[in-house]
Amino acid sequence: MTVDLNADLGEEVTDDAALLAVVTSANVACGYHAGTGAIMRAVCAQAAERGVAVGAQVSYADRAGFGRVALDVPGAVLREQVADQVGVLTAIARAAGTDVRYLKAHGALYHRTMDDEEQAAAVLAGSGDLPVLGMPGVLLDRAAASGRRVVLEGFPDRGYGSDGRLLPRDRPGALVTDAATIAARAVELADPPAPGRPVASVCVHGDSPDAVAHAVACRTALEAAGHTLAPFA
Repeated sequence: MTVDLNADLGEEVTDDAALLAVVTSANVACGYHAGTGAIMRAVCAQAAERGVAVGAQVSYADRAGFGRVALDVPGAVLREQVADQVGVLTAIARAAGTDVRYLKAHGALYHRTMDDEEQAAAVLAGSGDLPVLGMPGVLLDRAAASGRRVVLEGFPDRGYGSDGRLLPRDRPGALVTDAATIAARAVELADPPAPGRPVASVCVHGDSPDAVAHAVACRTALEAAGHTLAPFA
């Protein structure tokens, strides 16, 4: 019973060093919705020291909206934007003694590519053959069909709708903030036999005010339930 614990890092809104002491995979912002070269270098260096897997967290070019605004970017343009983000982080990661091990879309791009064929194709075309972390949908279906590894993740700090998708952030129940509840939900996500589970990776949102406490609570609960925490990549 091995499970991964991932979080978004390098977004300039959380304690990256403290999260890197807890998580097993780091979704590193590549500069389009957040992050800078200096921050990417610091996160990658610490991840390499701790054996934390580095993933490229690619986004729309939307720093003002923190990547949470859906943009109608032509497929060819989006492909090059994704390639740019992956390329920048790859160079930084290798200089730090590690590498980019997987891809994860961020925010609006994450949700858009669950349904949008053109956008999903562009993200895949711009990211080589990296494994793809996400929720069920077009992006993961297309990745699997092309022979790429896909990894399912779940969100203990977010509410789900009856369709199995995350509730929009402005809906009641969309954000779960109690650490004990988040920890219990992490175990539920990692354990069968609930529909759509188990997941291979549990995600704690790094931009929440108590992200570190939530990550610690999740790790403690998962280990107590008999899970070994390790990167999936």
